[in-house]
Amino acid sequence: MYEIRFPNLGVDLKHIGDGFMLGSLEIRFYGVIIAIGFVLGYCMIAMEARRTKQDPELYLDFILWTVVPSILGARIYYVLFRLKDYVREGQGLKETLLGMLNIRGGGLAVYGGVIAGIITLLIFSRKRGAPAMLMLDTCTMGLLTGQILGRWGNFFNREAFGAYTDSLFAMAIPVEWFGGKNYLVRTVNNGIITQEMIDHVRTFDGMEFIQVHPTFLYESLWNLGVLLLIFLYRRHKKFDGEMFALYIWGYGLGRVWIEALRTDSLMLPGVNFKVSQLLAAFCVIAASVYMIIMRMKDRKDRKDR
Repeated sequence: MYEIRFPNLGVDLKHIGDGFMLGSLEIRFYGVIIAIGFVLGYCMIAMEARRTKQDPELYLDFILWTVVPSILGARIYYVLFRLKDYVREGQGLKETLLGMLNIRGGGLAVYGGVIAGIITLLIFSRKRGAPAMLMLDTCTMGLLTGQILGRWGNFFNREAFGAYTDSLFAMAIPVEWFGGKNYLVRTVNNGIITQEMIDHVRTFDGMEFIQVHPTFLYESLWNLGVLLLIFLYRRHKKFDGEMFALYIWGYGLGRVWIEALRTDSLMLPGVNFKVSQLLAAFCVIAASVYMIIMRMKDRKDRKDR
């Protein structure tokens, strides 16, 4: 049950739980990874702040400001597009609100956290008299670091995966993890498990597995590539805000194709469109237009000097 395989790579990982007990307290790996992501993200931000002759303490204050809003933003975004899972007939207001706030059961959306973080940064920079666009650039590598690590929380939770595949990187998850094959058959097409997964159940060492795209891994590796690109390019930036725009463009580009593979995507109510895929496509276009305009402006300013 606690096994995860990458059969076409010959990798078999055993005893991979989703948490551990500390006395009577259950600690989930997802939360631990998110916390580590914030710490390492700040280390990256502080490094960039020192490189650009800024005060790292300003960014430590900002991190403390943004932890709660970012988590709330990620949760609100998720709940808004999954309301039917939380608002049920005959359920009381208290029970509904507690369900919406229960992040221990999973349900955080990256875009919601990023949007909340940007809003918090704009308020914080105005209050401190700091240049918002420079702050966005400085935070970019830290944000990507957090996202690279954060996706591994999905690995331990066996979530944020894609449709059935037998490709090189196919990931196999025990059917028992989801409650058994009979449960999967009853819940097929629930937004996570598809009929194709059930039709292609594989057996290893007497245990049944579904086999899926590890989209969390794809996104983590894609983000690593975007981080390396920004790391190499940062000394050549032409204007404040360019690094953040490059992040929005690069992350959005990857999310467009990765989201197309997922089976658990948040959907726009009443229509068959994936919210994050549409938002990612919009981000790619908006960031492209912004960078073109700002580069043209920079070129004009250089000529006028």
